[in-house]
Amino acid sequence: MESKKPSKKTKGAPGSKLTSEDLEKYKQLLQEIRVKIAGDLKHLEGDALNQSQRDSAGDLSGYSFHIADMATDNFDREFNLGLASNEQRSLNLIDAALRKLEHGAYGICEYCPKPIPKKRLTAMPHAPLCIKCQEIEEKEKRPQ
Repeated sequence: MESKKPSKKTKGAPGSKLTSEDLEKYKQLLQEIRVKIAGDLKHLEGDALNQSQRDSAGDLSGYSFHIADMATDNFDREFNLGLASNEQRSLNLIDAALRKLEHGAYGICEYCPKPIPKKRLTAMPHAPLCIKCQEIEEKEKRPQ
């Protein structure tokens, strides 16, 4: 009689095909990404968002010498605000994924409670949706 190896138990949400080793790997990956994004966000805040227009323009009077300089300064500031907003959104998704890991709900789509494929989680460990539901959400957000 052949002895079967005991199967690895899953700690993920019901229906999840993630092993405890998988969950630990994703947790470590999420924490690494979180540290990197938090550092990037801190850098953005330090360089651009915490400076006044006078400081960013490098002008003692507080006004640029030319309207094109003012437009460039405003564009740079808005661009950095957009980057900071995207970084903060990513941090929020990562924090939510880490909470799901702690509560045993990681790796399950938030819309259709089906498992999110490992390939997707490896590429984007903070993904809250499976690919099919992500496509539906993106189509709904597109302006007609």
